[in-house]
Amino acid sequence: MKPTDLRGILRYIPRFRLKTFVISVDGAIVADENFANILLDIAVLRSLNIRVILAHGASAQIKTLAAEQSLEPSNLSGDGVTDDATMRLAVSAANRLTHDILEKLSVHDLRAAWCNAVTAHPVGIIGGVNQQQTGKVERIDVELLTKLLDEGIVPVIPPLGFDGAGATFRLNSDTAARAVAEAIGAVKLIYITTRDGLIRHGELMRQVQASDLESILAENDNGIEPDLISKAAQSALACKNGIPRAHIINGYINEGLLTEVFSNEGIGTLIFANEYRAIRRAKKKDIRSILNLTKASVKSQELVKRTRSQIEADRADYSIYEIDKNPIACVALHVYADGTTGELAFLCVNPSHENQGIGSKMVQFVESAARQMGLARLITVSAQTFSFFTKHGFVEGSSDDLPQERREQHQQTGRNSKILFKELVSPAA
Repeated sequence: MKPTDLRGILRYIPRFRLKTFVISVDGAIVADENFANILLDIAVLRSLNIRVILAHGASAQIKTLAAEQSLEPSNLSGDGVTDDATMRLAVSAANRLTHDILEKLSVHDLRAAWCNAVTAHPVGIIGGVNQQQTGKVERIDVELLTKLLDEGIVPVIPPLGFDGAGATFRLNSDTAARAVAEAIGAVKLIYITTRDGLIRHGELMRQVQASDLESILAENDNGIEPDLISKAAQSALACKNGIPRAHIINGYINEGLLTEVFSNEGIGTLIFANEYRAIRRAKKKDIRSILNLTKASVKSQELVKRTRSQIEADRADYSIYEIDKNPIACVALHVYADGTTGELAFLCVNPSHENQGIGSKMVQFVESAARQMGLARLITVSAQTFSFFTKHGFVEGSSDDLPQERREQHQQTGRNSKILFKELVSPAA
């Protein structure tokens, strides 16, 4: 680990300390060798005073047990009919998995407890079909979970619910985890799966607002992979009901949980409850981030190098785009002495967030600011990305279109960059 990695992690710790994460792990991941690394990641979270509730599924184990016993499960995911045979398989698989998890947590000196914190009742008859022993979450024992968390114990939640009469019902683990997260007031709901994240039309969705995800799910042909529909729906609902962030990540990736939690880029899909992005004016503390952000583009000569002192001197010209208070894009608007011309400069987006429309938002932000300042023309000088600017209404010009002070500077660089401009005030005005 580099010192810069540690600094990045330290930014998050004050926000998460003494907060609760609900982590739901698919049964297939619990059975994988990388699960030991996931538990190590959880141990790191606990060492940072982040409280963790661990839920798990069991569909992979139910499928295996059914094959061993030459049985055909009535449903694997817990959201369909659960007949007697499938219920027996579910209880056996869930109990075995819970035991394995408790055993493996002890290896990392983590105290944990299996608990019957989920009260359920029968789903009943849906569409004329009796769901038999499939349950629906009725209540979460928040007092029990809170006491365990206060004592530094990791509650382990199996995909089972219980009623006051002693009956057991099978639950969909995604739904159970979401219900627990809402009841306990978690700040994160994390689904650890066999997929890279939320896949739509074959592409990984890196971030999506919960309301947008709800709209996508309502489409007849939403393009989301079928095995991810449940997690997508529960994530959107969790955010709608007060959970700030939900995540869907790949459990086969070593240190994937920590990377998702403690980095801007993450590894999977982030579903967020509100507009967590913002463009704001740069502050003095952002100068280091701007230099780091633009280092690769300066090296490739896409951007002209700026020193720390140069940026600090013109800091009022710079703006950044941040995600959860972390800069991932920057841009500058320099106004020239004539008072009518501004230059859009030093536009850069972190490669991990490219092709998400962030660059376009930065251009729109600068154009809006220029119009508010009463500027008549916006110019930009580009060595490699001029086609991007033409899509935003810029047209190619010449050195004659530059203010005198900028023209001399452009000639001195010898970069032969293209000059583009956009009129903000029509000639008739």
